[in-house]
Formats: sequence, C-alpha cells, structure tokens
Amino acid sequence: MPQIPEKIQELTVGQLAARSGAAVSALHFYESKGLISSRRTSGNQRRFGRDALRRVAFVRAAQRVGIPLATIRQALAELPEERTPTEDDWARLSASWRSELDERIKQLNRLRDHLTDCIGCGCLSLETCVLSNPDDAFGERATGSRLFVERRETTAKGGGRRPSGTPDREALCCDD
Repeated sequence: MPQIPEKIQELTVGQLAARSGAAVSALHFYESKGLISSRRTSGNQRRFGRDALRRVAFVRAAQRVGIPLATIRQALAELPEERTPTEDDWARLSASWRSELDERIKQLNRLRDHLTDCIGCGCLSLETCVLSNPDDAFGERATGSRLFVERRETTAKGGGRRPSGTPDREALCCDD
C-alpha cells in the first residue's frame, strides 16, 4: 500500500484509490452519493482531504456487512460538522445496525432452510411452495406451475365468456 507523506493534505483520486483499495469509479460513485466530498482545482481535478481515507474505509466496512448506501449516507450526515467517523462513532452505529442485520440473517436462514423443498421441483410448482406461495393461498384451489386469476364469467366489454380456469398469466417461475 503506497504511503502518502504527512505534509500532503490533499489526495488525487488516484492516490485515494491506491491508498483505500477502492476503484476510482467507486470513489466517483461515493462522491455522487454524498458519502465523500472533494474540491476542484483550477484545472478541474478532484482533490480529497486526507479524512476521505477514513470515510471510504467506513463506507466499505459498512457495505461488507450489508448496510445499504442510503443508511450509510444518513449515518455520515448525522456526524457533527460532517467530520470523519471515529472508533466510537463506528461502535455506536454498528450497535444500531445490529438488529437490522440479525433480522436479515434470520430471513436468509429461513430461505436457506426452505430452499431444499424446491430444489427437486425446478419450477416451484409444488402444491405447497414456501418460496413462491408461503401461505399456500393457491394450493387449495389448484396445483401446478401456473397461477390462475379468477375472473368474472363475463368480460368487461362485449359480455363474452371466458372458460373457467383459463390461465390469465403465467407464474414467473415457469419455463413451459
């Protein structure tokens, strides 16, 4: 990792990318989302303060654990005077994000546990499919790989009849 002399207070986007490990395109994206900021030189080049290194590290750490960028931006905006997050800031914010992550982990565990039920099916057409039909609302009326929309016997225009049980649309999980 390249070292930046202490006397340099501003970094080019290339220096920030090299030091933080983030791609230049990611840094541009972070800037467009308000996660980091830069100033422009007279030649219209970006210059980032050294504190951008800590902000990028903060953003990347939060992203790695699944925190959405909007939530990260909100957390950074709540810091006094838009300062760089400290270790205490990280501890406070990560504690507040913990319950959200715990809930997401529970959902993923449920999904993983029920995935086995559908692997043999391929098109999720089991009578009781906990992924595409979690409460088996359709299983009592029909089985198979198509969802049927119950319609009135007559259409809105012309009074024509539609045979009962005619598929209105296909389920998204089917290939036939």
